[in-house]
Amino acid sequence: DGLKDGQGNPLRYDRVYYVGEQDFYVPRDENGKFKKYDTAGEAYEDQLKVMRTLTPTHIVFNGRVGALTGDGALTSKVGETVLIIHSQANRDTRPHLIGGHGNYVWATGKFRNPPELDQETWFIPGGTAGAALYTFEQPGVYAYV
Repeated sequence: DGLKDGQGNPLRYDRVYYVGEQDFYVPRDENGKFKKYDTAGEAYEDQLKVMRTLTPTHIVFNGRVGALTGDGALTSKVGETVLIIHSQANRDTRPHLIGGHGNYVWATGKFRNPPELDQETWFIPGGTAGAALYTFEQPGVYAYV
């Protein structure tokens, strides 16, 4: 039935972008250097120890450093409305669009619920996906953090 605002009116968008936020827990050796393993099975015990600290060694969007910059940048034109779907499997996160905001925000991905309006930063609990709809009103570079 499509996205709706809080009064049941349809919401439209021109583009959809998916942002997957991933945490990596890479074990270090006694000198503080990241360890390498021949197989995933060999890393298992050391990785569990690192994961139990709940302190990731790396946090990236879409699987790697720089995935959303350069050729991977999320682009839009003035006047276009973009739906950004953001997921984070492990921890709570708080996305923010510097220079913009979420005109409509579904922080827990429940599209049947009324969206929150005009959120500068939105809270996405770990293990969920949220979404924000924004219409770009000015040209420029908007950082998604």
